[in-house]
Amino acid sequence: MLAGALASAGLGELLGLPPVQRAGFALLLAAVGLPVVGVVIVGLDIMPVRFAMMHVALLGIAIGLLTGLDPMLCALVACALAGAGVAPLARTPDGLSGAMGLLMSLAIAAALLVLAVSGVNASGAFALLWGSILSVGTADLVVLGALAVLVPLLLWWRRREVALLLYDRELAQCSGVPVRALTAVLLVLVAVAVAGAIKLTGALLVDALTLLPALAARRLGTSLRSITLWAVGIGVAVNLTGFLVALRLDWPPGPVLVLTAGALVLAVHLVPERSISTWCAPASDSLPSSH
Repeated sequence: MLAGALASAGLGELLGLPPVQRAGFALLLAAVGLPVVGVVIVGLDIMPVRFAMMHVALLGIAIGLLTGLDPMLCALVACALAGAGVAPLARTPDGLSGAMGLLMSLAIAAALLVLAVSGVNASGAFALLWGSILSVGTADLVVLGALAVLVPLLLWWRRREVALLLYDRELAQCSGVPVRALTAVLLVLVAVAVAGAIKLTGALLVDALTLLPALAARRLGTSLRSITLWAVGIGVAVNLTGFLVALRLDWPPGPVLVLTAGALVLAVHLVPERSISTWCAPASDSLPSSH
């Protein structure tokens, strides 16, 4: 019934429907927290974490379908535990990259085994990976709202330590920054953010909400603060524009969001590169003071 209503209604009528309003509000919340997570992903150079958490989310969904628990809740818990679990292996960038590759392989193998042994319909698990933005519920809004508050709050509270960590891990450690603990917290937030975005774009297209706004922001910002603000602003613009275009043309929102964000990233990269490095200035100003 909802699909028929969406097909026959105009844009104004669509915006008056509760599922569409919830989806738009979810994208607005996501635009605050998830691009900031993308800044962390780019800064720590942990691109493989996205793919690893997609597979962990699938494992969590499979466990949820098997046990009768909420699949999305199981995906969130699984991703949070996985993020915390690989943190001790993140002593070097190579170690973290290898850990993510191992985690990705084990997670997808375990997920397929659970689905095969239990006899659960695999289509239900894989469908969530493609997203279902109009099925966003209260629990999803709570998760996205928490991310929209906690992620910027953490970066503001620990902005000096985070800026130095993202600039140079070894320098941060020598300067007294609790590198291991801070990295673990950031990894958990990244993992939960990937799981929290599944309903919006699907795990396979989560880059539209996290990585792509951060890539554009890195080109425009000159400090951690400015990069973060640019990322949020770009995220809001991409999410609202992509969602309205998808509604107007009756296209799936996930791909439209990705293409919108990708077009903006390409446009930003046509802007002449700044003469100063984006991380040199904030890092030198962000050395923790001695006590």
